[in-house]
Amino acid sequence: MSSPKPRANIEPVTGSSAVTKNHIKKTLVLILGVALAAIVYKILPAEYAEPARIMLAFLVLSVFYWTFEPVPLGLTALLLLVLMLVFHVVSTDIVYSGFSSPAVFLIIGGMMLAKGVNDTPLARRVAYIFLAKWGGSAKGLLASIMIIPQIQSFFIPAAAVRTTLLLPVALMSLDTIGERGNGNLKKMILLGVAFGGTISGTAVMTAAIGNILTVELLKEFVGIKITYLQWFLYTFPLWLALIPVAWLLLIKKFPLTDKEKEFPHLKAEMGKKLENLGKMNSQEKRCLVILISIVSLWLTEPFHGLHPSVPALIGVILMALPIIGCTTWNNLIKINFDTVLLMGVTLSLGYAFNESGAAKLVGESLSAGWIIELLRSPLIAVAIVLIITHILHLAVANVSTAVVTLIPIFIGLAAKAGADPALICITASLACLHGYILVVEATPNIIVHSSGEIEQKEFLIPGVILTLIMSIFTIFLAATWWKWIGFL
Repeated sequence: MSSPKPRANIEPVTGSSAVTKNHIKKTLVLILGVALAAIVYKILPAEYAEPARIMLAFLVLSVFYWTFEPVPLGLTALLLLVLMLVFHVVSTDIVYSGFSSPAVFLIIGGMMLAKGVNDTPLARRVAYIFLAKWGGSAKGLLASIMIIPQIQSFFIPAAAVRTTLLLPVALMSLDTIGERGNGNLKKMILLGVAFGGTISGTAVMTAAIGNILTVELLKEFVGIKITYLQWFLYTFPLWLALIPVAWLLLIKKFPLTDKEKEFPHLKAEMGKKLENLGKMNSQEKRCLVILISIVSLWLTEPFHGLHPSVPALIGVILMALPIIGCTTWNNLIKINFDTVLLMGVTLSLGYAFNESGAAKLVGESLSAGWIIELLRSPLIAVAIVLIITHILHLAVANVSTAVVTLIPIFIGLAAKAGADPALICITASLACLHGYILVVEATPNIIVHSSGEIEQKEFLIPGVILTLIMSIFTIFLAATWWKWIGFL
């Protein structure tokens, strides 16, 4: 009877010790980030304008904190916002301008739409339909896991939300199979969730924050407007090619025994779950009609001229209205405010980076004669931008930070080379999106890794291979499709 007492005394001490160590580690990271920013400020030439030096130091700080995450992403965003205001890097209006961008409302609307969809059985129904049909084999399960987010990308404008919805389904499938050890099947399926989530942001402009940021920055800095339909037209061949290639890569990289390849009981279990859902109810039907209406408005943007945020907000209103809606307002407003802060501040960082002169300074350091000369050839420019962006993205891991850092620089380089800024920036945006090597390079990677079921080392080799394939495909796309449609 006395044995439980020592255990009760030991557990809190162990837990407290672990918490203390974690706090110390995070505090050291916070201090190291400040030290790194101070070093960058000090080593920059004194002739550089003061706002530009401070802004470059803040940029290094943001990259460091968003990579190692000593505090939540939204808190880091708020910290950077306050630092820009306190140090008067640019005017207050510029610092807050990111939050006045329609892109922020697109993200807010997208997250609310995802919440509304999740309040219905619709997302689960789609997953069960695929798994009940093809989930009886490793190849079919992986294909289903990778195709589901591609469908979701048209309706749910956030890779984080799509991955968060899909990961429990993948883990439940592995539990049903009885494969939650360290076998190849688990690694293959979880990487399929991560890579499929990243690929799903390729062709749909609203499906990735990096896409939205790129479009907004192009419009703000050079007055070039890229519509939803134009983005899809430029990128859908790459999207369609990467899905089967990533599927085949994971199958080859993680070979399975004959026993591991087939599991008909999963297919049967998913069939039962689908049967338990019954026929599509009126709530799901209303949700589906609203989603189709939103996508229709996005596709017809050239005719009505509404910013993509407007259809998203219309959809939110429709979802919350009595009788025609599919959820309640109180449910819709339960969104992750971290993402809103992250979106607004990263846009503000981009505007401040440009306004402070920091973008011009970095651009001048990259303006070697041979680089400018290479950028004058459109096809070579695509290859050079891909290489530069992939390398820098490994250092500037956060996609949003990478985009707002690189797009202003590439716009300046394109102007010096007489190149098309839209071609340069969309290429850079695609390279920023497709981060497969490091966990921190893409939100789907982070979410899958946070499950504790897969390690960073499992991303490396397939990530490097898929990054190379993506780059080769993009160059081929530029030489063929972009040339045929007049984009190159």
